[in-house]
Amino acid sequence: MEENILNTDPNIVAPVVEEEIEGFRHLNNPADGIKPIVKKYLGIPNSVVQSGNKFYFTDGEAKVEAVVITNEIIRIRVAPHGVFLEDFSYGVPKLEARTTEFKLTEDADEYRISTPNIRCHISKKNFFIAFSDSDNKVTSVDAVPMHWEENTQFGGYYVFGTKVCHPSETFFGLGDKPTELNLRGKRFTNWNTDAYSFQWGQDPLYRTIPFYISVNEGIAHGIFFDNTFKSHFDFGAEDASKTSFWSDGGELQYYYIHGPHMMDVVKRYHILTGTHPMPPMWALGYHQCRWSYYPESKVRVITKGFRDRKIPCDGIYLDIDYMDGYRCFTWNRKYFPDPKKMIADLAADGFKTVVIIDPGIRVDDSYPVFKEGKEKRYFCRRSDDYFMEGHVWPGRCQFPDFTNPEVREWWGGLFDELVQLGVAGVWNDMNEPAVFGAGTFPDDVRHQYDGHRGSHRKAHNVYGMQMVRATYEGLRKILKNKRPFTITRAGYSGLQRYASVWTGDNVASWEHLKIGNIQCQRLSMSGVPFCGTDIGGFSGEPDGELFTRWIQLGTFSPFMRAHSAGDTKEREPWSFGEPFTAINRKFIELRYRLMPYMYSTFWEHHRYGFPILRPVVMQEQDVQSNHFRQDEFTYGDKILVCPVLEPGIQFRTVYLPKGKWYNFWTSELVDGGKEVQVETPLDTIPIFVKAGSVIPEYPVQQYVGELEIEEVKLNVYYSDIEANSFVFEDYGETFAYEQDIYLEKKFQVNGTQTAMTIQQSLEGLYTPRYENYNFSIVGLPFKPANIMVDNKWVTNFTFNNSKLEFRHNKNFKMIKIMK
Repeated sequence: MEENILNTDPNIVAPVVEEEIEGFRHLNNPADGIKPIVKKYLGIPNSVVQSGNKFYFTDGEAKVEAVVITNEIIRIRVAPHGVFLEDFSYGVPKLEARTTEFKLTEDADEYRISTPNIRCHISKKNFFIAFSDSDNKVTSVDAVPMHWEENTQFGGYYVFGTKVCHPSETFFGLGDKPTELNLRGKRFTNWNTDAYSFQWGQDPLYRTIPFYISVNEGIAHGIFFDNTFKSHFDFGAEDASKTSFWSDGGELQYYYIHGPHMMDVVKRYHILTGTHPMPPMWALGYHQCRWSYYPESKVRVITKGFRDRKIPCDGIYLDIDYMDGYRCFTWNRKYFPDPKKMIADLAADGFKTVVIIDPGIRVDDSYPVFKEGKEKRYFCRRSDDYFMEGHVWPGRCQFPDFTNPEVREWWGGLFDELVQLGVAGVWNDMNEPAVFGAGTFPDDVRHQYDGHRGSHRKAHNVYGMQMVRATYEGLRKILKNKRPFTITRAGYSGLQRYASVWTGDNVASWEHLKIGNIQCQRLSMSGVPFCGTDIGGFSGEPDGELFTRWIQLGTFSPFMRAHSAGDTKEREPWSFGEPFTAINRKFIELRYRLMPYMYSTFWEHHRYGFPILRPVVMQEQDVQSNHFRQDEFTYGDKILVCPVLEPGIQFRTVYLPKGKWYNFWTSELVDGGKEVQVETPLDTIPIFVKAGSVIPEYPVQQYVGELEIEEVKLNVYYSDIEANSFVFEDYGETFAYEQDIYLEKKFQVNGTQTAMTIQQSLEGLYTPRYENYNFSIVGLPFKPANIMVDNKWVTNFTFNNSKLEFRHNKNFKMIKIMK
């Protein structure tokens, strides 16, 4: 029987409908001679109307819309005067209802919308909105009714939602905030900002991801506040009993996303905002960048340095100095007299060339890009209809309005010449948007906003996302069936549909190594999986130990790129001499060995919505102490990494989640659910593999595609309980996987003290060229006497130090290993 869960306090009633603002210093002050802003709350709901999966509640003036999206997702919207804005979102490109099982019930105290898994409660007494699970466990409840304040300066409203913050509740997400992983007790602002050499706790930074995850009493839920205006989040900072989110305009619109596990919340967030398309496999390799490598002779010296030293590398980047006067889509012929030949030569040696593109277009009538954009009125304009102008690298510039689909189409087409020259990837920078001196655009700049016109206050946080969208979509058309590689500095929720990211202009310090570790975990659990840092720090000077420890962390970052400012010393993997060069080579080689595992983990994200990096709290959210751990993480769910984040450290305390784990370096089996001490000399970091895992491994290559893969090594880690793994394979650079031209291999491992079985099942239409697996079975607790594969005996095998090795055809179905 369903029961009312909202009226727990008989003294709570609807607040006064209007009152003067209290405590919000960012708003207008009556002492300034401006009329005080009044705060208006929802009143008493008096009726409900259902239209399909949408339910409309009203207090006589304001309306609240509740939309059932899935069995675990419900969207809430408020219209202060009963008229909703047109339903449009850059974050959620297509809102699709994926459930038909829901109902509305009503009793004396509340309206209740129910799906098989969650319930949304609307109190008749005070318009509080709450959510509960199928066991009537309350997971989210309003602390005060939703409310709004008239913005007398710009028009529209400041909109507010406030939830009860429980004593043990913890919070995660919001993108790459440079602070502790757990956000409890903190307050943040989302306003995309060029934050050069940002520091610990600095806010805001480059991206706006208004999505957080709450965990309370072992149950997780998420809130996605889909509002592109400047937004704010308070996780019990001002009042420990309240969690609030609000914005400086737009609509109070949020999605409640139920778990109960954090992993479920992230997967369901991706149902709304999409996942990252499969990148070209080379994009997962090591990339080298600097502001700037020029002239051409310098680029050739750097790339030759990698090949001569046998350090793998796939990507070489050209920063703004490759351009003619910093004009986008041009080349400085003094520095790069024949870019097509240079890029072809680099490609022949296995390097993909990635070039930077900024949004500022130099005001110059002899510059074709500016001339065409001006003639077609593609550049942003201010309220007086004059073009928006600002100074960036080229000098006086105008800026395309990327919220206009016609402009995006034009911009995407401009990449054709770069692609014809052989450019393989595009790096979008300065797209917060950043303007020298002013910081960003004035608020009165107008944007087309895909037909939903508005000011820069509305478009600022999506400007960079729409720029990289134009880039990605243009490249996809030009490249046809080849996958684009794009990277962006700025973005909004959903940017993962178009680009990878890096954490911006960091600093060469041990503190920033710690910050970067947390930022990448937070980005991944916030829906932005393809992320990395500037290895070594963008500004400042690392020593050899710091750079090497950063390479080790970068080996297990989804995006691995070293990058540094032009006024720093050179920052290549060999720049610090020995023993650092050898150690850096070892870890970059390790990344290339693990490439098929990392690529498979990316498929797991793309197809199923899983994050790539997973903090320990996502493994065991029921263990309260894990809510405060932020060093360890898993790449996928099989490999646990604990980077070394301080100088001179010879031992690290590592927490291993419950279960059994193998030390990657020694193959020692360790029981989890506890902390362990691990040696950490400079040439190693703690890496553990979950028992039962099947980890594919390639031979070391100097770049992706250098070798024809003739055999894949399968590292199988013995487990005495059933465990599952999978390996994904396809062409590595085309979109054929969208037509099921891929191969997803699922492995089931199970063992006893006298036998072990490995089962394989296949899905998809792709056929790899190699024929055999090289099996390396680690931790076998008995000496094998017989091996049978699909009812045929294997006689050629070796067994040493609990490791069994043999080869067999890749298409096996069942392997039995017997004592």
